[in-house]
Amino acid sequence: MAHIVTLNPPVREDWLQQLADVVTEPAELLQLLSLDQHADLAAGADARKLFALRVPRAFIARMKKGDATDPLLLQVLTSRQEFIDAPGYSTDPLDEQSSVVPGLLHKYRNRALLLVKGGCAVNCRYCFRRHFPYQDNQGNKRNWQAAIDYIATHPELDEIIFSGGDPLMAKDHELAWLVDALEKIPHLKRLRIHTRLPVVIPARITEGLCQILADTRLQVLMVSHINHAQEIDDELRYGMQMLKRAGVTLLNQSVLLRDVNDDAQTLADLSNALFDAGILPYYLHVLDKVQGAAHFFVSDEEARVLVRQLLAMVSGYMVPKLAREIGGEPSKTPLDLQLRQE
Repeated sequence: MAHIVTLNPPVREDWLQQLADVVTEPAELLQLLSLDQHADLAAGADARKLFALRVPRAFIARMKKGDATDPLLLQVLTSRQEFIDAPGYSTDPLDEQSSVVPGLLHKYRNRALLLVKGGCAVNCRYCFRRHFPYQDNQGNKRNWQAAIDYIATHPELDEIIFSGGDPLMAKDHELAWLVDALEKIPHLKRLRIHTRLPVVIPARITEGLCQILADTRLQVLMVSHINHAQEIDDELRYGMQMLKRAGVTLLNQSVLLRDVNDDAQTLADLSNALFDAGILPYYLHVLDKVQGAAHFFVSDEEARVLVRQLLAMVSGYMVPKLAREIGGEPSKTPLDLQLRQE
């Protein structure tokens, strides 16, 4: 019989309270981490005018005080390098700023992305939608109903992907309304939820949310966004246990980021930590070339070398697929396949 370690329920503050009490000033973030004397770090504060700084305190608690190279800090801290106008980078790297109806992107034949909410609990500096016109794709019931009407008339769709922003910024009662409407469409089989919110605020995994996902006839998958093993703590593991008990399939996608996880041992540690938490590594994305994020870039050749090293360090089922997304293509593009075509 498999040995399953059951974690004790953590003491949790309500996720909405945590969402309202986030750090938005670079100076406060640096002070909390005892880094306020680092002039180089403080010098990037003006980049919040390009893209707001937003970090939940539950995520800050996993950062190492006094460490200017902390991999979680580097993902969220403003930087002077965001002002660099890098050749080949754009404000719409995936060519997706045109929707079939507001908030619905029919990018692939059998699946469509519903941008449930435009906001996020955390603003990652490498976000490929940091310039997305969310004001034209607002997450409200009027737009959701238009999306549902479109989905109902397209029988080639069998899977809907909740995306954003972050779809779990929607409250449980809003998600219940959406799931109920979607499961009434007979050609839909699966619901996939792409989210980072349970990573940065694990309390977002509520009993109510798990009940909604357990009760639907749709097969539910949740794709978390975790880039480093340090992001995984006991509260996150407990939330993942709750989801697994609700019958949710757990996957993870990461982005390969310079100075954050561009090291084979770091990637191996991440795969092991994910699998120990009940999450299967799914995708390792090379950076989407969004303007303001060029300093995170890792070359294709470096990425291939890292994955080859990773293959020798962990079991094959713990090696995520190395891929990139190309605007207009009918699917993700495995990096090795793309190179063979060139």
